[in-house]
Amino acid sequence: MGQKIAIMRLEVSAADLRAHAARCHDGRVACRALAIAHVLDGASRAAAACGMDRQILRDWVHRYNADGIAGLSDVPRSGRPPALALAQMSAFNALVVAGPDPVQDGVVRWRCSDLRGVIAARFAVTVHERTVGKLLRRLRLTRLQPRPYHPKKDVEAQEASKKTSPPASPPRCRPMRQAGRSRSGSRTKPA
Repeated sequence: MGQKIAIMRLEVSAADLRAHAARCHDGRVACRALAIAHVLDGASRAAAACGMDRQILRDWVHRYNADGIAGLSDVPRSGRPPALALAQMSAFNALVVAGPDPVQDGVVRWRCSDLRGVIAARFAVTVHERTVGKLLRRLRLTRLQPRPYHPKKDVEAQEASKKTSPPASPPRCRPMRQAGRSRSGSRTKPA
């Protein structure tokens, strides 16, 4: 069958690893700690694997030998780099907050498709419209817009034309209906 895996770190016992697995909030780390505890107890690779491949168990034993219990945690992944750098994001934020210039930009309000073109022109980065929406959400900018304001609006004329009627009287309470007789002739219970 398979060979036994040699564990070099013996400062932590199998019982300590099981206790760590019980306290651990990450299920993957707990499963790895239990597998290492089985290996420390002398179980074979297949029995100690606990549902994982024997080669993966061997890799986790090597990481445990190198780093101890801390080596059983997943290494954070870098992921995909952001589409815009930090300086570009601050410039993009200032651009969106300032709003478009109708003469220069040709629009009266920003849409994701418009901002996509602006990002491509200013920063030489091609992004999808959904990515523009994600960038706006990351900047905590919402789609809410103020009501349109007509430049020739006359506030005094609006105040003068408002109706001034007396306040309405308070609503009256309706009396409760009493339970009547049922149509079959027998009495009913009151509600």
